[in-house]
Amino acid sequence: MTKGTATPPLFELVGVRQAFPKPAGGELMVLDDVNMTVREGEIVGLLGRSGSGKSTTLRVVAGLIRPSSGIVRYQGELVRGPARGIAMVFQSFALFPWLTVLENVEAGLEALGVPSKEKRQRAEAAIELIGLDGFESAYPRELSGGMRQRVGFARALVVNPNLLLMDEPFSALDVLTAENLRTDLIELWSEGKLPIKSMILVTHGIEEAVLLCDRVLVFSTNPGRVRAEIPVPFKHPRNRLDPDFRKLVDDIYALMTQRSVLAAAPVSGQVGVLSGIADKLPQVSANLLAGLIETLAAAPYQGHVDLPVLSEDLQMEVDELFPIAEALHILRFADLAEGDIRLLPAAFAFAEADTDDRKALFGEHLLKYVPLVAHIRRVLEGRPRHRAPRLRFEPELEDQLSESYAEETLLAAISWGRYAVLYSYDDEAEMFSLEEEEVENEKAEQEGDGRRDAAE
Repeated sequence: MTKGTATPPLFELVGVRQAFPKPAGGELMVLDDVNMTVREGEIVGLLGRSGSGKSTTLRVVAGLIRPSSGIVRYQGELVRGPARGIAMVFQSFALFPWLTVLENVEAGLEALGVPSKEKRQRAEAAIELIGLDGFESAYPRELSGGMRQRVGFARALVVNPNLLLMDEPFSALDVLTAENLRTDLIELWSEGKLPIKSMILVTHGIEEAVLLCDRVLVFSTNPGRVRAEIPVPFKHPRNRLDPDFRKLVDDIYALMTQRSVLAAAPVSGQVGVLSGIADKLPQVSANLLAGLIETLAAAPYQGHVDLPVLSEDLQMEVDELFPIAEALHILRFADLAEGDIRLLPAAFAFAEADTDDRKALFGEHLLKYVPLVAHIRRVLEGRPRHRAPRLRFEPELEDQLSESYAEETLLAAISWGRYAVLYSYDDEAEMFSLEEEEVENEKAEQEGDGRRDAAE
């Protein structure tokens, strides 16, 4: 099927903004000024980090969410609710467990009031098209994950939609099953056998987007905006090993790993300054950070590698690898640039150190480069009993972050601070504290510094 460029848009978003009210007042901006056009005969990919608003955008397209502002048009008409001719395939299969394969596929036609005979014929045809003939009487619990997702596709296709929306439809499947389903889908699409005009695919897989889509919209986060629109010029079927294919994947990796200089900058050595305490932190364990440092410091990488290569070597998707790499960047153990990760000297020192020295070095970097951790430590040091409840810090984060981002950021600070023995945290009491030994050591260090200053 060829892409249409001169035809009117099948679907378009113009200046779409989506905000949700926050429990404490104000609003959480999820999407801001999102513009998107989908024409007949093309597959459009929505690519971005978790929390970039991709799935929210898809639900706006489906008419399941009415945006706070902006224009949503389907076939030239304003969308004010679920639109006929738009179907969706979900990540979680979303099948009725008490219905057979045939009955699940018929369910969409039932809602449209299709006569029984036609309903049965169309459902059987969709099941055969998607490669599940012979399993009409099976129940979802009797099927593999890949087969259940095929039922999801058949149920979406049976209504003959103009636009098929896919929300990470392959992410819940094992690697081989996902690859087989992608291949079958793109073959049916290329041969014109699918009863649809266009598709929108939400994915967090860069290679998957380049493999399937004609255009890729890269979303930024907090709030979600279309950061870039990237055409994919290759004909189907596509060769992952083609140098041009690999270069485009590398280019998108480079685009997605760009961070603002302000967010990554050190905090001028001032422990406890309030500026930056609400910078979002990826919730990654110290063990994962240590593991990636050790991996990168050793052969064959020797401290430097392209992220696409590392992703393939470690069999990790973007949403798994990026948070670890980003955390190393925040902590100044690594630099991210142009889709590469390069260890800094401190990371090599960390890789060679014993456990106690690793924790000490990690703590030094936390206090210097993570304002929230430094802030927590300073508050604890300034209190007579060296204790502070979690509620002391949550409002400061939620003033600037969504509730989920605030929680993720605080959990990261708890985990990292514990590892570096900068403070303790009681999960049951939800209480931060300094151990008496820590306090005494801190006092001894301060007294020692005072005596040296006096001597000088």
